[in-house]
Amino acid sequence: MNFVFISPHFPTNYWNFVQRLHLNGVNVLGIGDCPYDELRWELKESLTEYYRVDNMEHYDEMLRAMGYFTFKYGKIDWVESNNEYWLEQDAQLRSDFNITTGLNAKEISRYKSKSGMKAYYEKAGIPVARYHMVQGKEDCLKFIQEVGYPVVAKPDSGVGASDNWKIKNEADLENFLDGKRYGVQYIMEEFVDGEIVTFDGISGRNAEIFYATSHVSPDSIMDAVNDKTSLWYYVDKSITDNLRKAGEATIKAFDARNRFFHCEFFRLKTGKPGLGKKGDIVGLEVNMRPAGGFTVDMENFAGSLDLYQLWADMVAFGEMRHPLAERMQYCACATRRDENRYSVPEWEILKRYQKNLVMVERLPEVLAETMGNMLYIACFETKEEMDGFGKLVMASPKK
Repeated sequence: MNFVFISPHFPTNYWNFVQRLHLNGVNVLGIGDCPYDELRWELKESLTEYYRVDNMEHYDEMLRAMGYFTFKYGKIDWVESNNEYWLEQDAQLRSDFNITTGLNAKEISRYKSKSGMKAYYEKAGIPVARYHMVQGKEDCLKFIQEVGYPVVAKPDSGVGASDNWKIKNEADLENFLDGKRYGVQYIMEEFVDGEIVTFDGISGRNAEIFYATSHVSPDSIMDAVNDKTSLWYYVDKSITDNLRKAGEATIKAFDARNRFFHCEFFRLKTGKPGLGKKGDIVGLEVNMRPAGGFTVDMENFAGSLDLYQLWADMVAFGEMRHPLAERMQYCACATRRDENRYSVPEWEILKRYQKNLVMVERLPEVLAETMGNMLYIACFETKEEMDGFGKLVMASPKK
C-alpha cells in the first residue's frame, strides 16, 4: 500500500501517524515544505521518501510531487493530511489521481461551509442555530431584530476561533463590519447558551464507528481567544446517551468514511425555543480530521490507548487490531498566557500535581495565539479533583 502523507511534520505530534502506518507495513511517502534535515528522526525513519516543495499552497508543486511518487512507486492508494487546512487540497489530489479511499473534490463541499453543514445536521434530526449570510449592516440588523442580541459572526469557511466575533450591541456590529476581512463570506448565528461538547473518533469504510470519545469545553473558546484568557477543556469519562445518539446520526448523515471525525455540538445550559431544553444537544459544526492541538494525546491518556495506532489499523486493515479503552479517566488541559499574571507559581503546580501531570509544554507561536503559551495536561479519577487543578492553574491575583 502506498500512502502519501501531506505535511507530516506539522502539527508536531503528527509524526505518530506516519510511524504507526510504517509499523503496519505501509509504504509512507511524505510531501511538505520543511527541509528534510529539520524533520525529527522518528519521522525520517518512518518515511520511505520525502518530497520537499517550496510552497504547499502552490498546487502545481503538489501535482509534481504526486506525479513523481506515482512514477516511482506505482498507484497511490491513500492521500491524507489529517489537517483541516489541507482537506480541500487532499480531496483535489484524490480526484486528480483517482484515489477512492477518501473524500474527492466533489464530496468535500458538504464539509466546506458552516452554513452547508447545517443541512446535514438537520438531516440527522439535530436542531441548529438560526443563521444569516452577512452582506451589509441593514440585513444584519434585520436578522438581529429577529433573534436578538448577542449574535456570533465568523467566516463561513474557516478554521479555529481567531476570527470569531461576539456581537452584543450595535457598536460591536460596527466594529465587526469594519474589521471583517475583505472577500471573506461571513455567517451570523443566533447566540446559543451552551457548553461545547464533541463526538470524536474514527470511522471505517462504510462510515461505521470504530471508536468514539468526547471532550467538553465548559467556557467559550471564542472568548478565550478574543479576550486572551486561559483555555480550559477536558476529555470526559463517558459519552451521554443523547450526545452519542446525535454523534452517530451525524456521522451517518455526512457519510464520513475512512477517517477521523470531530463533531461539535452545544449542550444547552438553558432552554431556548426552537432548540430544546436544558441539557439537549444542538449541532454546531463538523471537522473531518482529528481534534486540534494535543487533544488526540489527551484522548490517549484518558483511555490508556493509542488512537494513532487505531487509525493506522483502520487504514491498513480496515479494522481495529489494538485494544480499545477498558476504563476511562478525566484528562484536562489548562493553559497560561505570558501577558497575564497568575497567583500560583508554576513550581507549585508541578509539585502539587506531579502524579497527575502527563504533559507540560511551551507552545510554538502558531498555537500560542489560540491556546496560550504554557500548556498543562493532567489526568484525574474525579471531576472534583480535575476542577481544582484547573482553578489553580488559571487563578489570577486578587485585585
